[in-house]
Amino acid sequence: MKTQCGVRSAKCEVNDAPEHVTLRFVTCDEEKNQHHIPRPDVPHQIRRFLFRTPHSALRTSSGFTYIALLAAIVIIGISMGAAGKYWQAVMAREKEEELLFRGNQYRLAIERYTTAIPGRLEYPRNIDDLLSDGRTARGKRHLRQKYKDPITGEDFELLRDQTKGNRLIGVYSSSDKEPFKQADFPDENREFEGKTKYNEWKFVYTAPQQQPGAVLPRPAAAPAAN
Repeated sequence: MKTQCGVRSAKCEVNDAPEHVTLRFVTCDEEKNQHHIPRPDVPHQIRRFLFRTPHSALRTSSGFTYIALLAAIVIIGISMGAAGKYWQAVMAREKEEELLFRGNQYRLAIERYTTAIPGRLEYPRNIDDLLSDGRTARGKRHLRQKYKDPITGEDFELLRDQTKGNRLIGVYSSSDKEPFKQADFPDENREFEGKTKYNEWKFVYTAPQQQPGAVLPRPAAAPAAN
């Protein structure tokens, strides 16, 4: 077995083999030089890892923290972008449903105005006629309010029929955006199937052809006035 003992400025090595004992003194300068000479069989990368200073370890840790922070920021950005697109789609679908509701309110109001007087088919001249029917003593209201186009935020475009004295027969949106809904429409909007633009959704009332002696169907009840 080989042991070492330090004697101030010298170092002694003792080989305690049974046969003999060998003493060797090494100066402090030699010992210092021996400590600073790297072993040739230890790779440079391993020596650098084993004998790195606390400051170098801190720098490495800071580097990993910075990369992790960047990765977290990227992930959060992607998640927020996906969430933003999702809510935009939700809002667009809600506006689309509101367009169907408001457009149908105009169509029903035109129907009520047109069939309000038995035996007399007369389409309204404008939206104001739907808000207050001047043909009646009390100005009957066929439309609760003047609705805006929910897609554009502007007034609806008006559809008129020259064969009926340029009277109002329907409304539609001016938006050329592609709708989400393109199938499974209710019967009153069945003609919207396969349409690729909102401005192709025409909310029109067409009065049935009246046969001689036939009685027109009773129109739907008008909404209550506010």
